Amino acid sequence: MSGNITFSMIKPCAISRNYTGNIIQFIIEHGFKIIAMKMIWLSREEAGKFYEIHKERPFYEGLVRFISSAPIIAAILEKENAVDDFRTLIGNTDPAKATQGTIRASYGTDIQQNAVHGSDSDENAQREANFFFSSLERFY
Repeated sequence: MSGNITFSMIKPCAISRNYTGNIIQFIIEHGFKIIAMKMIWLSREEAGKFYEIHKERPFYEGLVRFISSAPIIAAILEKENAVDDFRTLIGNTDPAKATQGTIRASYGTDIQQNAVHGSDSDENAQREANFFFSSLERFY
């Protein structure tokens, strides 16, 4: 299914501000099918493993601390050209630079608290989806 799925995470900041329903509705309205979804509270260790790809970056520790600070909602989304279409839908990492009408422009506050995560490649979509979901938890 490479090319047809992406991984998304609704971050703690969006959940605490009660934006979850709006974000999920927006995703569905833009043609994505949710094939797996769950709410989970990651430990610091689990968050560190998830973001291991960024381990050498200066923002890694803050990101791990933030993502493990409260529950997140993990989801696998399906649509043709899923990764690119979802990246367009969520907007720039910095909500101040995100296009009006994108998820991050609407619900993000800064680069870290930008409401959602979206995979940046088909390979990372597979890796991230596999991190959170077994084959039994996916409904194609």
